[in-house]
Amino acid sequence: MAQKIDINRLKGKLPGKENGIEIRKTICSICNPLSNCGIDAYVKDGMVIKVEGTKENPHSAGTLCSKGAASRQYIYNKDRLRTPLIRKGPKGSGRFEPISWERSFEIITEKLQKIKEEAGPESVVFYVGYPKWQRPYVKRLAHSFGSPNYCTESSVCYQAAVIGAKLNYGYFGPPEIAKSRCLLIWSSNPFYSNTTMARKIVEAKERGVKVIEVGPLISPVTSHADIHLRIRPGTDGALALGMANVIIEEELYDREFIENWTLGFDEYCTYVQEFNPKKTEKITGVEAELIIKAARLYATTKPAALLTGASPTVHHTNGVQNHRAITLLVGLTGNFDQEGGNYVIPPNYLYVPNGLSFREAEFSQSRPYSEMKPRIGADIYPIWCKLVSEAQSMHIPFQIRSRHPYPIKAIVAFGLNYRMWPGSDFMKEALEMLDLFVDVDIFMTDSARLADLILPACTSFERSELKTYPESFVIWTSPVIKPIGESRSDLDIITELAKRLTPEDQLLTRGYEVCANWIMEPSGLTVEELKRHPSGFFPENIKMPPYKKYEKAGFPTPSGKMEFTSNVLREAGFDPLPEYKEPKLSPISTPELAKDFPLVLTTGARLPNFIHSQTFRLGWMKGLSPDPFIDINPLDAEKRGISPGDMVVLSTPRGSTSVKANITEKVPLGVVNIYHGYPEVDLNRLIDPEYLDPISGFPGFKSLLCEVKKVNEGKEEQ
Repeated sequence: MAQKIDINRLKGKLPGKENGIEIRKTICSICNPLSNCGIDAYVKDGMVIKVEGTKENPHSAGTLCSKGAASRQYIYNKDRLRTPLIRKGPKGSGRFEPISWERSFEIITEKLQKIKEEAGPESVVFYVGYPKWQRPYVKRLAHSFGSPNYCTESSVCYQAAVIGAKLNYGYFGPPEIAKSRCLLIWSSNPFYSNTTMARKIVEAKERGVKVIEVGPLISPVTSHADIHLRIRPGTDGALALGMANVIIEEELYDREFIENWTLGFDEYCTYVQEFNPKKTEKITGVEAELIIKAARLYATTKPAALLTGASPTVHHTNGVQNHRAITLLVGLTGNFDQEGGNYVIPPNYLYVPNGLSFREAEFSQSRPYSEMKPRIGADIYPIWCKLVSEAQSMHIPFQIRSRHPYPIKAIVAFGLNYRMWPGSDFMKEALEMLDLFVDVDIFMTDSARLADLILPACTSFERSELKTYPESFVIWTSPVIKPIGESRSDLDIITELAKRLTPEDQLLTRGYEVCANWIMEPSGLTVEELKRHPSGFFPENIKMPPYKKYEKAGFPTPSGKMEFTSNVLREAGFDPLPEYKEPKLSPISTPELAKDFPLVLTTGARLPNFIHSQTFRLGWMKGLSPDPFIDINPLDAEKRGISPGDMVVLSTPRGSTSVKANITEKVPLGVVNIYHGYPEVDLNRLIDPEYLDPISGFPGFKSLLCEVKKVNEGKEEQ
């Protein structure tokens, strides 16, 4: 007798044998590796019909943000690439026809080997954007091939902050929020960019933790803050120096730590004397009384911890020195590597610190840089190449054009978005100059349309992945559905390329599981063991590193101490102090230009439904914020005759675009905010490709000049 189907269970998408619905465990990889929430995928007849958060995942605890909740629209999107494609029209024409995987690999192998023989392996760039899970393997592929030019989107995200902290301490650590009593949140909005972190902040606030927020915009963090320091974009360094001025003048610093473990404190003290609260107010726009109050609260509430965003503090032409000034506050107050302060836990895998012992760095660096040609940007950004084990991708379009010190002829990219570059048109034109551009992606993106070959990748629902979490939790996922069309896992693509390009690499050519086992070996974990725990598990006997590691080992800096004056910067010809300079374009540094462009433009803030350019194609997400818009202060709008919802022209010295106006006090007077990622705006086209920090090469996305004018009927965009 046939089993009766419960119609209500079927309509409710509840799992059960009678209706064929099964829950399978996986993760969301839309966001960065510090998130990647656990997902319960409800599968029926080989289709994902519903998603929920995995309650037993300790990091996300059963929650999903709006992006993860829209996973079905991500998996089954009409823009999904379903077969390899080869270009048939002129470069950039967007005309392609299907091609087999075998023929794709043959063409790639033949062309890359020819470039290697004629111009050298360094003429091939290997690039990874989003998602980030394949990074160690692409890096190994690049170096085994002989190219030093492995690079990532971290050339505009995260790594400049790493440089700033390394120049001071040699390493750095995240805030230990659970044990802190004061949290200084500097230009970070986890409520939109890292919801698992946001939950920790709310819990901390409920425990009575004091919160200081720094940033020009009113954000969801603001409602939880005891103090909000609302700075003019790009003046972070001046504010940090102003806070240091108060802490030193009132002798609130940690005298014992300073005397025993620091270099250059006297020079630093002399320098910060210039930044008294009144002068700092004039530079930053933050009231002197608030600067004093925040400095006292942070310095006297022990332990205190600093949380910064991955890039907002360094997306300025003075970014690295800004970030140095900010992170020096941690050591100044004795909160470095302290319980409840900024606790240094070395990352074990894909940037995640958790106490597990992996050997990702040894795996990915299959050949030392000394055996390869200099990386892209090595002559322009020597500090980058000294402190970051990647090439600086911001220099790619310049070297493609100049062919100095050697030509760049090909790029093999995983998730490249040319609009990430300042002067995005400049990068687009450079891509069209290549002999070969291969793009591996999930969707048919605007960047993919520029490629010679497009290879379709899987989502996290269609492949396996090794994932670790800060809670010392580990999971090896299994595919919950079959790949869409002929799409493949990035790791299948990488290992197949390795077999053809670098057959001598006896590790990478053997596949993902073999590589993962090699990486995990010091921890005692194996893929086989992880497979026995489909929801993930907590490995036993994890020993977290002690606090105050510097007391035994010193600091990994040239002096062995925390450096207020950086030896690395001094040797490279930069000011060793955390020197404050105005952004290259600002009302103060370029007053004549400011007459025509009187507003400060800050770009790149996120909306909760978008991450970079990835989820604009999802109906749920785009429906929440369908049109690109700027935030403009009511007084600035009134002065220009702009009403809510009006079309306006946003212009910079490099160009203009039309958007809608959102009139809000979320932005301070004199500042305009625009969210990034809307493809119809191509915002970075308005920013000069050379508008970069001279130390890191990071673009000044968050502090430049603009003007806003109402679009008159009958007038088109300039």
